[in-house]
Amino acid sequence: MSDPSRPRASLRTAVVWDVLKDALDRRVKATGRESLDVLDTGGGSGRFAVPAARLGHRVTVVDPSPNALFALERRAAEADVADRVQGVQGDAHGLFDVVERGGYDVVLCHGVLEYMDDPAEGVANAVAALRPEGVLSLLASGLGGAVLARALAGHFTEARQALSDPDGRWGEGDPVPRRFTAEQLTALVEGAGLRVGAVHGVRVFADLVPGVLVDTEPGALDALLKLEAAAAELPAFHSVATQLHVLGETREAAEA
Repeated sequence: MSDPSRPRASLRTAVVWDVLKDALDRRVKATGRESLDVLDTGGGSGRFAVPAARLGHRVTVVDPSPNALFALERRAAEADVADRVQGVQGDAHGLFDVVERGGYDVVLCHGVLEYMDDPAEGVANAVAALRPEGVLSLLASGLGGAVLARALAGHFTEARQALSDPDGRWGEGDPVPRRFTAEQLTALVEGAGLRVGAVHGVRVFADLVPGVLVDTEPGALDALLKLEAAAAELPAFHSVATQLHVLGETREAAEA
């Protein structure tokens, strides 16, 4: 199982990273270039940007937080990829104030749409940053996972509220402004003119399993990682995933 940051943190990143690494490898083969230009919108401290840079790619991270960009700079330096990682302060709404249109082979839009007033604008901007043959990696909070988590915690009224709320929120104290179903995310991707290459459920089980079990049972972490990977592509589990990952491809990339 691939890593960007084992051990426990890999439960949150492994499925997405495996899909993303495969997409990067396919783009390398299709373009004939060893190094791609990658844009990570809302990339924070570089959880995906630094591993991508380790593969030899040039990564631009756009994030509104100066603290996150400082952490990115430090992480990139520690990984000896500072020359391939650039941090820029900005956000998805004003993306083209800080980066160029049509300049990237792969665009990551992870944990961004939840905080935008107009998610369609966020997807449209991400797509506009792609080259004609490009790939979009979209990651957002899943509605079903939140409903399940509130119900299992005994907060049944909040679980029902999330089901009926247009934004998938369980109440005023909910820290996530908006959640999505797989159908909503694929519609956003297709509405922006991309073909949906794959949909994965992320953290289907990881957020429900007691941490002490994973930390103390021999082999439990690896077994759980394998279970997450096995369930990720099955549509039956998309409806209960904490996050949903959609891989979108331009028509040219899909035909390459």
